[in-house]
Amino acid sequence: MERSAVSEGTSNFIRQIIEEDLRTGRHTTVVTRFPPEPNGHLHIGHVKAIWMDFGMAEAYGGRCHLRMDDTNPLKESEDYVDAIQHDIRWLGYDWGEHFHHASDYFDQLYAWAQHLIRNGLAYVDEQTEEQIRATRGTVETPGTPGPWRDRPAAESLALLERMARGDLPDGAMVLRAKIDLAHPNMKMRDPPMYRIRNTPHHRTGTRWAIYPLYDWAHGQSDAIEGITHSMCSLEFDVNRVLYDWFLDHLPVPSRPHQYEWARLNVAYTVLSKRNLHALVEEGHVAGWDDPRMPTIAGLRRRGFTPRSLLAFVERLGVSKAANLADPAMLENTVRDDLNALAPRMMAVLDPLELVVESWAAGTTDRLDASHWPHDVPREGSRAVPFARRLLIERDDFQADPEPGFKRLAPGRAIRLRHGFVVTHVGHDLDAEGRVVRVRVRHDPTTRGGTTPATGKVWGTIHWVAADPAVQVEVRLFERLFTVPEPGKDRDFRLDLNPDSLRVLTAHAEPALAAMAPGSHVQLERIGYFYAEPDTSRPGRPVLNRVVPLKDTWTARARPSAPAPSPAPGPVSAPAARVLGPVAAALASRGLSDEEAAVLEADDALRSWFDAAVAAHDSPKTIATWLVTELPRAAERRALDELPFGPPALARLAALVDEGTLTGPLARQVLGILVAEGGSPDRIAQERRLLPLTDEVELRKIVDAALAAFPDKVAAFRGGRTGLFGFFVGEIMRRSDGRADPHRVRAALEAALG
Repeated sequence: MERSAVSEGTSNFIRQIIEEDLRTGRHTTVVTRFPPEPNGHLHIGHVKAIWMDFGMAEAYGGRCHLRMDDTNPLKESEDYVDAIQHDIRWLGYDWGEHFHHASDYFDQLYAWAQHLIRNGLAYVDEQTEEQIRATRGTVETPGTPGPWRDRPAAESLALLERMARGDLPDGAMVLRAKIDLAHPNMKMRDPPMYRIRNTPHHRTGTRWAIYPLYDWAHGQSDAIEGITHSMCSLEFDVNRVLYDWFLDHLPVPSRPHQYEWARLNVAYTVLSKRNLHALVEEGHVAGWDDPRMPTIAGLRRRGFTPRSLLAFVERLGVSKAANLADPAMLENTVRDDLNALAPRMMAVLDPLELVVESWAAGTTDRLDASHWPHDVPREGSRAVPFARRLLIERDDFQADPEPGFKRLAPGRAIRLRHGFVVTHVGHDLDAEGRVVRVRVRHDPTTRGGTTPATGKVWGTIHWVAADPAVQVEVRLFERLFTVPEPGKDRDFRLDLNPDSLRVLTAHAEPALAAMAPGSHVQLERIGYFYAEPDTSRPGRPVLNRVVPLKDTWTARARPSAPAPSPAPGPVSAPAARVLGPVAAALASRGLSDEEAAVLEADDALRSWFDAAVAAHDSPKTIATWLVTELPRAAERRALDELPFGPPALARLAALVDEGTLTGPLARQVLGILVAEGGSPDRIAQERRLLPLTDEVELRKIVDAALAAFPDKVAAFRGGRTGLFGFFVGEIMRRSDGRADPHRVRAALEAALG
């Protein structure tokens, strides 16, 4: 997988600290570490830590160590160790020769514990866990010394040896640091260092019967490995004073420093190991790699790409401010990635028979259908069979169309994707009045879906020919929980979504049967799917839906506005949506009914809209960014909490209208505006989000892409010209979508000869 370190344009306080340390000579090499505990699988929150630990080291030419924090043999296993390594490598990172374990340092930690005892800075305490808790005091009252706090060093040393040898039962004693029972930070009130665990360790066997606690093992392991920047999530900021105390009182070979940033929390999921274990062990999911799980294994099996996960955490940025990320942002990043990776095909999930009465029975034509839309510069197509009997989605036809329905209905013409324009001539009902068959006639002059010379076409729908269609198992995943913060006020299990998985059989075009396990496809008008490697078979892919084409969850979760009271009198047809006077005026300026209604209902939002339009007279563009994009980027922040105002939004809309920024790049600019404020022009310039116009830079990217795939270059020059589209896509990815596709093609043609 090709992926970069933390982007050069990504500014954050950690980067500033590292740059200052290198500038002043405090450090000459950046050394970080990623220290997971091997007691479960990594999850989406760990992606941010991996991106920070490995990415920061890589960005400054340093190195990152992978260190297993294997200090609790009750919960750890080699299976988890292997899974963690696999996940990190899948994300595109490697630690080289620097693979370590906290257990590598058990002998040194034991020797340092003896050093602290000899210096009067640690002692063996025989109080129970409850007694220790009671004598530590509270945040308002100091602790009280226990009966063994002043135990002679020789006695503590002897007892520690018995503890380590396994002579004592679990819980009989602990080794505690002797610091300050009145310290305002509870972590400093004689914290425990060792506990007795008469349990074999998956690496050290029965060598030890005591195991170090996190605070005792962590900082010293950093010092042994020469870590310069020990980064962790914000909940460990209270631990930093203890981290420093241990280092200050030991003869350590180096002096690392701990830095904290806000951890990643994602709405509609749980990330605590305890809850994830419960989901697996209680059978709520089918394992750690269940595609509904927020684990890296689950996201990988669902079909998320490494690039999309890393882009997601980079877009969120690094700060000390806690936040709850909207999963829609993650879904948008994978849509952006898969748009240029997933070929298009057609399948029908809920079939309704469509009979083309003007088509000769028993005859089949084969229509050429591109795998890629016009905005994706890749080549490739397949032949799609067209026959008299077709299948369409059931909800693409309404016998009595509701207002706003823009698909097939009585008397209407509709375009069949890649096929013909067809016109409804009738439909058949079963005994219960349910539509079972729709009859149409086709216009032979519209082959390929071209527009007829006369008459209105109500839209485009997908379809498959019924008889040569292949049946494919499709798994539709929804969010695992129904509320943004599961378990906030009650047992998290009560918030599980009972409809988080639907398994159905789809009818697909024959070409889909050749889909390779582990590959992606976009089922047109439905979503992006992934052929699961574990269950797919030759000719029988099993498709996991990665994401729908649009964010349908937000629309379903949003409370609907109260319906207007119906006018008195008989109702002969469904009423059209009634807009208030303000919304009607907005709709007349090109806004959709939904955008107009949202602005009418929110005075503050409408004030922003008016101010932005005054700065850039493009009501439709500004409404789209204000009503749709800004809420996603701002998450739960109110307008008056944002570090920018309507003029900046207006300028962003202008850059989009001018073609200076593409939609994906503009969304990145908006995310930075929400996080930091500033000028859209400056952000686009400094973060290198503007379109790539430098021919020399483009040529360097082209040369690098070709150099990375010498076998494909040789195959292309040997006659496999279809690889041209692959190279175009690769260059677009390497340029982060900034290159102009036409210039890319010209540069490629020149380079490939």
